[in-house]
Amino acid sequence: MNAPAQKPQHVRVAGLVVRLSREADENHAGVGRDSGCRCPGACQAIQRADAGNRPEAVRGALGLEYFTVGWNVVEGVVAVVAALLAGSVALLGFGLDSFVECASGLVMIWRLRAEQRGRLSDAELDRTEHRARKAVAASLFALAAYVAADAIHSLIAAEHPSFSAAGAGLLVLSLLVMVWLARAKRKLAGKLGSGALHADAFQTTACWWLSLSALVGLGLNGALGWWWADPVAALAISAFVAREAREAWRGERCC
Repeated sequence: MNAPAQKPQHVRVAGLVVRLSREADENHAGVGRDSGCRCPGACQAIQRADAGNRPEAVRGALGLEYFTVGWNVVEGVVAVVAALLAGSVALLGFGLDSFVECASGLVMIWRLRAEQRGRLSDAELDRTEHRARKAVAASLFALAAYVAADAIHSLIAAEHPSFSAAGAGLLVLSLLVMVWLARAKRKLAGKLGSGALHADAFQTTACWWLSLSALVGLGLNGALGWWWADPVAALAISAFVAREAREAWRGERCC
């Protein structure tokens, strides 16, 4: 009985390479799908996280979140006071959103401090983040509804807000701060492999767009006397907030 003919060496090697390549592709495709991760960039960042530098990165992220909370408290108070004095719906919506950002920042502080102290397991942290995300999303939905209703009322009643120099200055400063803060958070999110911090960076970027919308409304009203630009900007802000709320509720907030 003749022995089966063996395949040449180069054929066997080529077959092995093809098989290993196929397995690697299948494993790569499983990341973010089988694990339930809805943010592939964050999942890959988790795999690349450097355990040796993690404590330093956590301290840096905590510093950014403390700054976020402090900035948004001051920003919110100044914006709301300026909005009430000028009768600006856009500025009021921007200021109220700042307080919602504070709540999100406090959640991130709690989460990072819990990891720093090692008091909670990863599963417990994930469950807490999930509940907190739902609560913040609900508050964002309520804020979007309020700002939209107030803006529509202003349009119907033809209310003419006055220009707020303090509000405009605050919005310009906010544009500069939010750009720097979002970039710093994204950088540390990659080092930590934190999907939550990636989402928080996205939220900071959304704040930049909110600042720009409010500034356009205030500027058109002040420069050209287009009183309706302010409530229209407020409607744009409410749309941004509603989108942010929807993505937060679904857990889709990726950078």
